[in-house]
Amino acid sequence: MPNILPTQTVPDFTVPLIDGGQFQLSQRLGENFTLLLFYRGVHCPICKMQLRDLQRKLGDFAERGITVVAISMDSKERAEKSVEEWGIDDLLLGYGLGEDLARDMGLYVSSGRPGSKEPSIFSEPAMLLVRPDQTLYFASIQSMPFTRPPLDELLKGIDFALENDYPARGELAKAD
Repeated sequence: MPNILPTQTVPDFTVPLIDGGQFQLSQRLGENFTLLLFYRGVHCPICKMQLRDLQRKLGDFAERGITVVAISMDSKERAEKSVEEWGIDDLLLGYGLGEDLARDMGLYVSSGRPGSKEPSIFSEPAMLLVRPDQTLYFASIQSMPFTRPPLDELLKGIDFALENDYPARGELAKAD
């Protein structure tokens, strides 16, 4: 269950970026939205496909006034490996997301399977769209790595929302 309801403020946070900088949410809010794409890490082949697709669509997001960042709990070394092996060097890539912050954001957290390439602990995938006032507009938070929202459909939804001043949904209460 997400800890933040639509229209509530997303906590400010800072993570290091693979390019040597930092991503601080309050300092990088997009004109219309900020897309926070949380990915599992370099061990995940589905993340590889998703982040490659995201990099191909960076211009589409930029045209809509959307800042995009992909973030994982991976170490710097693992995040660098993602960039090198996946060819995503144009993507703003954050690493070192702490477990407490992952939980505060409502992300599912998993333990690595013995004998796998998974780290000892990592977050499952999620996408959050944050408005320029730092409130949550959209959340897709998953407990499994498969069946992620297609980015083309997300872009179509964003177009509809912007053209129709469509309000955030699910703002009254989350299901128990």
